[in-house]
Amino acid sequence: MKIKTLLIANRGEIACRIARTARASGITPVGIHSQADANALHVREIGKSVCIGGGPASESYLKIDAVIAAAQSVGADAIHPGYGFLAENPDFARSVEAAGMIFMGPTPETLERFGDKASAKEAAVAASVPVISGAEGARSDPEQIAEEVRQMGLPVLLKAVGGGGGRGQRLVTDETTLVEDIEGALREAKSTFGSEGLLLERFLPEARHVEVQIAGDGKGHVVHLFERDCTLQRRHQKVIEEAPAWGLPRTLLDDIARDAVRLGETLDYRGLGTVEFLVAGGEYFFLEVNPRIQVEHPVTEAITGLDLVALHLRIAEGAGLGLVQDDLTINGHAVEARLYAEDPAMQFAPSTGTLSTLSLPSGLRIDSGVEEGDAVTPYYDPMIAKLIVHAPDRETALARLATALDHVAVEGVETNRAFLTALARNHEFERMQVHTRWIDGRLDELTQAPGLTRPDLWKATAAILFVTQSRSDTDANPWTNRDAFTGWRLGLGGDAIEAGQRVTLTDSDEVSEELRVSPVKPGAKYTIRSEKGEALILSARELTPGRWRVGEGDTVHLIDARLHAGVIELDTPEGRLVFRPAAPLAFAGGDAAADRAVTSPLTGMIVEIKVSDGQSVAEGDVVAVMESMKLEISIRAAAAGIASNISVSNGDMVDRGQVIAEILPSEE
Repeated sequence: MKIKTLLIANRGEIACRIARTARASGITPVGIHSQADANALHVREIGKSVCIGGGPASESYLKIDAVIAAAQSVGADAIHPGYGFLAENPDFARSVEAAGMIFMGPTPETLERFGDKASAKEAAVAASVPVISGAEGARSDPEQIAEEVRQMGLPVLLKAVGGGGGRGQRLVTDETTLVEDIEGALREAKSTFGSEGLLLERFLPEARHVEVQIAGDGKGHVVHLFERDCTLQRRHQKVIEEAPAWGLPRTLLDDIARDAVRLGETLDYRGLGTVEFLVAGGEYFFLEVNPRIQVEHPVTEAITGLDLVALHLRIAEGAGLGLVQDDLTINGHAVEARLYAEDPAMQFAPSTGTLSTLSLPSGLRIDSGVEEGDAVTPYYDPMIAKLIVHAPDRETALARLATALDHVAVEGVETNRAFLTALARNHEFERMQVHTRWIDGRLDELTQAPGLTRPDLWKATAAILFVTQSRSDTDANPWTNRDAFTGWRLGLGGDAIEAGQRVTLTDSDEVSEELRVSPVKPGAKYTIRSEKGEALILSARELTPGRWRVGEGDTVHLIDARLHAGVIELDTPEGRLVFRPAAPLAFAGGDAAADRAVTSPLTGMIVEIKVSDGQSVAEGDVVAVMESMKLEISIRAAAAGIASNISVSNGDMVDRGQVIAEILPSEE
């Protein structure tokens, strides 16, 4: 059956990614969204989307009836569940098929088999796939669990039978906390997965996580698309994934792949799936099956040259795989990092807010479900983007990933960017001397952001750009002649640097500093002095829009600059940096408080006068709004009184320190 209209029952980056391939395959994609996602990127990209409920997933993306109704309303032939939400729900798969549509995934029976860890383990044993030793079957009686754990000997891993993706696991290492651990694991299993059943397994302390991507036509023909290494995990959640698995014998990996295929063949597996294993020394053990497309599927696409979503569509249409195992080869090495809106300083808690700045590097594949200006809400997974690098070898891939992460800039939310960068450059990871719990033991060192080599240089550069871009006309340099707006005045006495424009900048670490930028020197040079009295002499010239040449002595730096949304964004050789200029500048109000004059804090254009002559104003009220360096800055009254002698109008250019109004004392 040829699919003409595909409903994508998901959101974010995976919905965008599925839609792109569907459209390229001549299929019309249709999305769904919650009320909170009405303006989300996947809605904008797909072009047609049906609202199915409120913001919480339980009121929208997890409502089977609402999803089916949306698909029927648009005449969908098939539904792709993506990952998460309803992707592994057998009831959803049955409902899709009962409604006469194609479910792009395994059969409901297969989902049931792999959705329960106990039955998945039984299937592996039946297919002669090695499993981790432990008690057979699931347990829910606390006393029985405690007795069997003591017989097995610590450490023991308790795993919820309904868990998946690293969730629902608890490691027991101490006899004194055994009862507490068991009761906690049972509660978590019940509240999170709806079942109190636990599996008891031997714990492998320093294992690697290797998973095999399989694809089956539903008629017994199954192939593997090689393996991925997902060893870098934080609390059982994957952080960086790569393909192929580096540093393990190919003979061992081939054995693992053959077992994964055999398991799929025993169940006539249909669609895409991932069979996961733990590797310890020369042994490997079945872990679980994820019967869906994976978050990390792009690295497999990179090394095989396949479009997995296109392959999935082909299978769903009944056209088979269209390939055999010998058709598949490995090309190079691929690495993927998951950029999340989360705060490493707060145990990686999700960070919500509006992405006021989102700049991602070029030259690599980026799968994202958000754009600059979008909001990260508390309702869903806080993924910002996946950065995927493909290179001839692993060393090059990791180096490119680290450089790419340097050139990520996000404002409005906290992110794990620095954490990912530290991982990409970690020497133990480079040598693959890691295991699934390796990150958890090194969180402190991995979450300490490395310092820049030249923070003074880039902050000084940002200060120059703030000053030179405060003009709205074609002459970006306010000091080129005596008729231009100068930002300083002759005859004031004192050192010329005192007449320079003051700029207060705050970096991404919330460190603020006031800099002074001097008038232009011969050769278009500026002197920038910090609060510590240290000075830099730099030249700055815009070569093309947004592209700058910054000179420091005999050294030249080429950077990209963007001035927007209240920030100065620099893409430098050391990475992408963001500075926020203070508005209004702290020093601007001192004289105003003394003589009740409202003065402009810097050179710019008056956008709006907010008061009129004779109007009463309170201390702190906005008297005018000005635009400087493409930023809107509020100029406030330093004292309460009556607005008088307003000397400017909307659209006027003003110099720093120019009086724009007076605040006269109120008559009692």
